[in-house]
Amino acid sequence: MKPILIIMAAGMGSRYGGMKQIDPMGPGGEVILDYSLYDARRAGFERVIFLIKREMEEAFRKAVGEKAERHFSVTYAFQETAMLPPGFTAPQGRVKPWGTGHAVLCCAEHVDAPFAAINADDYYGPHAFAAAYRFLSEASGRGQYIMVGYRLKNTLSPTGYVSRGVCRTDEDGTLLDIRETTHIISTSDGPLYTEDGELYRKLSPNTLVSMNMWGFTPDFLEELKTGFTSFLQNEAVQNPLKAEYYLPFAVNHMMQQGRAKVRVLPSEDIWRGVTYAEDKPLVQQAFRRMAKEGLYPSPLWD
Repeated sequence: MKPILIIMAAGMGSRYGGMKQIDPMGPGGEVILDYSLYDARRAGFERVIFLIKREMEEAFRKAVGEKAERHFSVTYAFQETAMLPPGFTAPQGRVKPWGTGHAVLCCAEHVDAPFAAINADDYYGPHAFAAAYRFLSEASGRGQYIMVGYRLKNTLSPTGYVSRGVCRTDEDGTLLDIRETTHIISTSDGPLYTEDGELYRKLSPNTLVSMNMWGFTPDFLEELKTGFTSFLQNEAVQNPLKAEYYLPFAVNHMMQQGRAKVRVLPSEDIWRGVTYAEDKPLVQQAFRRMAKEGLYPSPLWD
């Protein structure tokens, strides 16, 4: 079976202040996701699963889905806070989605082949999709996964702090661990991060970070299911309204148990995204420039 692309588009965009998944960014009114779909199709992907919230379905189909259906076999899956394993119920007052690990689990019934998983509101660049598709087209063994890694300097926002999964690899490019770093800023002295809000430490601009572009074989879904149950029994009890089950947490646990090996594929592409509303004009400018340079047609799909 040909690889599948899962696109996680159920996030709330709290810092951005709106549904950035469908906010026009390109010179022809394209959203960021349109560029990911375009790059994915060029790489060879033909099947897409959109993971969204039910209340945004109509708007998402109109902004993205109708165009995508002309180029892909499209399936919709939904992430809701009440979608939990038997014996669990969502805490009263829980609004926040359960995180990227839960998002991929919500697509499980539609997955029958190796798959890539990405965020809807991040621009990854064409090389990342080509590399992911090549790996997934040949993937067969259990626990053999990939992550596309980006240089930290290529992923920062000039308008505020960002969260990144800081990666540590061995000499062969095998992932050793990911450390979620939630407050990284760009300065004239290079990237700085803080864990307590007071003391800032340096990070190398060339540090590899995760932008949530993963490649898995279907056995990963079994691991996610088991891990999510453990998460609900432990971490979610401590922070019932905000705790999230992230893909890196699941991957780290598997690696620690010796059940997974993750190859990091470095990308020199520049990440584009809108963490804050102030990022929008910068992203729009970047897409205009890429269109003028001939990297993408404008309008994109015509």
